[in-house]
Order: sequence, then structure tokens, then C-alpha cells
Amino acid sequence: MDKSNWFTYDLSVLKKNLDQKNLKIVIISHRNPDGDAIGSMTGLYNVLIKKGYEVNMIVPNEFPSFLKWLPGAKKIQIFSNNTENAGKLLKNADMIFALDFNDLSRVREFQENVSGSSSYKIIIDHHPEPGNLADLIISNTTVSSTAELVYILLLAMEYGDLIDKDVATCIYAGIMTDTGCFSFNSSRPETFQVVSDLLNHGIEKDKIYGKIYDNFSFNRMRLMGYCLNNKMQHLPEYRTAYLSLSAQELKEYKFGIGDSEGFVNLPLSIDGVIFSALFIENKDRIKISFRSKGTFAVNKICAEHFNGGGHLNASGGESFDTLQNTVDKFVRLLPKYTDDLHKD
Repeated sequence: MDKSNWFTYDLSVLKKNLDQKNLKIVIISHRNPDGDAIGSMTGLYNVLIKKGYEVNMIVPNEFPSFLKWLPGAKKIQIFSNNTENAGKLLKNADMIFALDFNDLSRVREFQENVSGSSSYKIIIDHHPEPGNLADLIISNTTVSSTAELVYILLLAMEYGDLIDKDVATCIYAGIMTDTGCFSFNSSRPETFQVVSDLLNHGIEKDKIYGKIYDNFSFNRMRLMGYCLNNKMQHLPEYRTAYLSLSAQELKEYKFGIGDSEGFVNLPLSIDGVIFSALFIENKDRIKISFRSKGTFAVNKICAEHFNGGGHLNASGGESFDTLQNTVDKFVRLLPKYTDDLHKD
């Protein structure tokens, strides 16, 4: 595929650093890692291992069980489970690849370990407004996912011959999950050219879908039913619907990591709804997810009111108030966006 039209980053220093002997590389990603985080990490990991480097992967906390089958995922270290060993790996790293985030607050558990490291740092990300956190920042907000950007980088680095079925499977999983199975963030023809390349590597796309989306627990399905039947609120005058779950409700349904995956998208199936929100109560904060259709910019609402950000149609934030107060604040904000909500 032709990558020359848009991949214009100077990779000379990166290539020079990769020429070092006995290179120690650490790949990291954000808190509450999703499919794009794990897919891009493992895709890059499997290539760098073939190159003969010493490579480790670290994430701040646990990730969903439906991603643990990805090739290489069992090698991922959870910082919160082994802070001493993971901290040593970060301290001794010659190179750190930071994937799928552009603000160190997203790796809260080991933020200081990364900022204090003297390693050569590379950010690979597709979120808006990257910070000046690395020696090399490869950022493109038009790509579907960090996984797609990793794939293009591998080609640009002339590592294409190291991309096999395992690598392609990881990359495809990242692209598929971060586009909602190609329902958003996937309007570039190049994205489908990448997918075509991945298919040529022998990936089994239907099996990948099944292992991720047909692999939930019984309790998760019960929670989703409860959420839709009892917790969904529809505000047709604002073309909005939202869901909220308290810590007690999560406990009642034996909530596990990843069990709320996709919940925020469900209200968008309602006729006329273009804006959906999900509020989940954690120990010390309310986790917020926003999704939208068309040109309604949910990332601006997250950035202005909920300590977050993200993409035009998919973003997240947090609140340190109570669940009820956070939801009430959200509802009070909607009249301010009435005109935007009725544009499309």
C-alpha cells in the first residue's frame, strides 16, 4: 500500500537507536487498556521480539479477559500487581514506546517512572492535542486507531517481512475494536487498505470478532439487560440518552474488568438519538464515556466539563463528585448544546 502521501515523520533517530546492541525496550499503554491499546502493544511486541530485542510490555492495571487470547498478551505485566519489577524495567529501559495515549496522567500508576526515565521515548497515538512528552511523537488523528498507525510505522521501518498472522491478528483486533466494528473513525480508504493487507496475512476476522464480542460472562449479559431496562434515560428533546451504574449495582452483578464494554453505544440504536453517555461509579471517581453520531463533538464536552477528551464521536472523562451530582450536571449542560444536537 502507498504510505508516502501522509507518513512524513523523520525516523532516522529511531532507526539509529534501534541499531544499538542489547537494547532493552518497554512498551506501555494507558490505564483501563482497551482493544486498541492491547492490539497495538502486542502487534509491535511480536515484531520487535523477532528483531531480537529484549522487550517487555506494561499496563497500569488489569485488562479485559476477552483480550488475553491475543498473541503475546500473556506477556503483559500489570504494574499494580508487581510494582517493583515493572518499575525496574522502566528504570532500566533504553527505549519506551508509549501507545494509544498522549498524556502521562493516563498511566497514573507509573507516571513518575516514565517521566523520570532517561530512555528514548516514542509516542504512537491518534488522539488530538498530543503533549510534548517524548523524543519522537508519531501522532495522526485521522487514522482509525493506534493499531493502524503502528502497522503503517512497521511498513515505514521496513519491517513488513516480519508481519505474520499473529502480528496481523493483533493489529486487526485493535482496529476493529476502536472503530466499533468499522461503524465510526473509519472513513479513510487507507484503513480498509490496511485491513486488506491484514487479510492477506491470513487473519481469521470472524474468529477474532467472536473471541472478543461473543466471549462475555453470564453476569455481564445480566448487567446489560438490567442497565437497559432500569437505568437508561431518554431525553428526546436533546436527542440524547444515557446510562448510569452505581458501585452497589456493579457489585450486585459481580462486575468484572471489561463488563461494561460497548454499553455506551447501546442508546445510539434509538431512533433520533445522536448523543449517548455512560456513567460508572468507581471507588474514587466517576468514569464517563461519551459517544455521538455525525458532527456532534463529544470531545469538547469532555474537555470543558469532565476532565477528559478524545475523538469527535468517542471520548471519555471523569468526575470527582457523586454519581447523582455528575449525572445532574450532565443533564443541566444539554440545553447549552441544543443547536448543535439538532444540526444533523
